[in-house]
Amino acid sequence: MSAVESHSHESVWPALPLAAWRDTYATLHMWTQIVGKTRLALAPMENHWWQCTLYVSERGLTTSPMPSGARLVTVEFDFNDHLLVLRTDDGDRRQLALAPQTVARFYSQYLGALHELAFEPRIFARPVEVETAIPFAEDQEHAAYDRDAVHRWWRAMIQSDRVFKRFRGGFQGKQSPVHFFWGSFDLAVTRFSGRPAPAHPGGAPNCPDYVMVEAYSMECSSAGFWPGGGPIDEAAFYAYAYPEPAGYATTPVAPAAALYHSQAREFILPYEAVRKAPDPDAALLQFLESTYEAAADCGKWDRNALETSP
Repeated sequence: MSAVESHSHESVWPALPLAAWRDTYATLHMWTQIVGKTRLALAPMENHWWQCTLYVSERGLTTSPMPSGARLVTVEFDFNDHLLVLRTDDGDRRQLALAPQTVARFYSQYLGALHELAFEPRIFARPVEVETAIPFAEDQEHAAYDRDAVHRWWRAMIQSDRVFKRFRGGFQGKQSPVHFFWGSFDLAVTRFSGRPAPAHPGGAPNCPDYVMVEAYSMECSSAGFWPGGGPIDEAAFYAYAYPEPAGYATTPVAPAAALYHSQAREFILPYEAVRKAPDPDAALLQFLESTYEAAADCGKWDRNALETSP
């Protein structure tokens, strides 16, 4: 591989060291929760809470259109111009600057913009799936916003979303869209065996157990990307099975940089290993395919019925 090719790969898959943007990540996590909870308030319920998620767009992250009565509103994080843009089906629009500011200020401005557009969703006003759940209106702690870091994270999300969608094409059983869960701040795609799963024990911080029971009501193999946190202190791709079948953790997977993390109870592939691979797309697809095969084979899924050649 030439130096030019290497530089090209590493610019398409930008560097994303967690330590360099940890404070910004924490702030943005709260902002995406606020916007995501608007979907929770307005969108009709779907299995596994799929109505709540955000989606990667050509500008950033979008809610997609949300109904309120006969009207629609879309909210989009624009990480090119660093704006939060609200648009309605009747052509009205509001925008807020994405800049260093407290969560409390962002929340107040956001509710004000919705009110001006005549939308009044009942938003659950504190975060979920975090150890310390400061109510949004009181959060003066999180206020960092590094534009360059956010833009690099979003560029990494674009590449991950693109490859996840290629992976998704090989399955004809029930599977999720590629979508962004604002509670855990990860981009995910999930395949299902078609069989019910044992009730999930719950235990996510500041999150009712029934949320996880619904999310994991069916046997699944899930993979995703997130900036890191907890025992995985770096950006990484992950894969896990619920319920985890016997032999899953010891099944060999690819590429060589992937490993089973006993504390996280999932396979981990460092983002940096993908970014610096001779063919990042191929390395990530290897991880997605091999971890799915581990779940399907150990769990005795009916692969002939579930898989397809796109």
